[in-house]
Amino acid sequence: MIFRRAITALGLLAAVNAMAATTNDPATAEIEGRELALQLLSQRPEKNFTNTGTLRIFGGKGKPVAVPVALHTFVTPTNWQTLYFTSGPNADHAASFTVTHAASQPNDYRVAILFQRRGPTNEFEFLAGEKSFVPFAGSDFWLADLGLEFFHWPSQRVIRKELKQGKLCAVLVSANPDPAGAYSRVVSWIGEESGGIFQAEAYDAKGKLLKEFEPKSVERVNGQYQPRELQIRNRQTGTRTRIEFNFDAR
Repeated sequence: MIFRRAITALGLLAAVNAMAATTNDPATAEIEGRELALQLLSQRPEKNFTNTGTLRIFGGKGKPVAVPVALHTFVTPTNWQTLYFTSGPNADHAASFTVTHAASQPNDYRVAILFQRRGPTNEFEFLAGEKSFVPFAGSDFWLADLGLEFFHWPSQRVIRKELKQGKLCAVLVSANPDPAGAYSRVVSWIGEESGGIFQAEAYDAKGKLLKEFEPKSVERVNGQYQPRELQIRNRQTGTRTRIEFNFDAR
C-alpha cells in the first residue's frame, strides 16, 4: 500500500512538473500576459485602511537603519490611493508620497517636497511613468516598485508556467519600451491560485540583473494579496531593503 501511494505521488508530481514546464507560443504569451497584467492592476482594496510597518535599510558595512513607515489607503468609486509616509528622527530618510491607481489609467505619483528637520509641507511634485523610478526614503525601493508601475507597460507576456516555492506560477515578462534610467524588463512569478507575486527580477537598460524582489507570507488583505514582508536586493550595489508590514493595524 505504501509503495502504491509512493508511485501515485510520484506520478502526480511528474504531471505537475510537466504542466509547469509548458512554454507559450508568442501569440498566446501576449494574450495571456495582457490579461494577467490587467487582472493584477484591477485588484483594488475593499475599504479604507491604515497599516504600519518598518523600513529596514541595509546599506553596506554600517548598521541597518530602521525607519517607521505608515500606509494610508483611501478607496473611491473611481480609484484608490495609497499614502506612504515615513517618521522618526532620521531626517535623511524622511519621505512622503501618494500613488493613485485607477482602472485602465496610468499611475499618478504625488511626492511631498520635504525640508530637512522641518517635516512634510503642503508642496508637492507630480511624477508619472519613468519619472517615478526614484528611491523612496533613501532605500532600494523606487516609487515605481511600490506602485507596480511595470504592469502598466504595453508589452506583457506569460512565457511559461513553472513551480516557484512549491506553487504553480505564471512567469510574466513586462518589457519597458523606454528603459533609459529605469528597468528594461521585469520578470514576475505570479501564483496561479492566489494571484500574488511570489518573486520578481528587474533588469537594467543593458539587460543585466539589477534587483530581486522577495515577498514573504503573502496573504489576502482587504481584497488584495499583500506580503507581510517584502525584501528587495540590489545585486549591483550589494545593498538591500526590507519592509515589514503590520496587517493587524487598521
